[in-house]
Amino acid sequence: MPEAAVKMIRKPRPKYLNLQALIFEIRLPLPGWISILHRISGALLFVAPVWLLWMLDASLASEAAFNKIKHYAGLWPVKLSLLVLVWAYCHHFCAGIRYLFLDLDKGVDLETARLTSWIVLGASLALTLFLGWNIW
Repeated sequence: MPEAAVKMIRKPRPKYLNLQALIFEIRLPLPGWISILHRISGALLFVAPVWLLWMLDASLASEAAFNKIKHYAGLWPVKLSLLVLVWAYCHHFCAGIRYLFLDLDKGVDLETARLTSWIVLGASLALTLFLGWNIW
């Protein structure tokens, strides 16, 4: 069969994917999700020190400012944001250790990669629960 005829038989691939297709239709394996979450947690940890340093600076200004920041930190959206930052740190730490081992060619086969992905997910959530318990 000529090469041109083979090209015409093939099913056309979609050129534009929307967000719904990327989230719900394309099945990404767990190591892929761990990689994406590692990048998201890294971005959060890059931006978060600005907010945390602002709170530290404001709390050290005076006793009244300390009480104001103490009240601010007691609000549930702030507590939730701090919990997200705790998760970001825990996940980035656990996934970073996994990637260090992958750089050393340890655990690169499919079965071990899936297992270590589950371990990273479980360990980061367990550490988040343990460390975040004091926030609430």
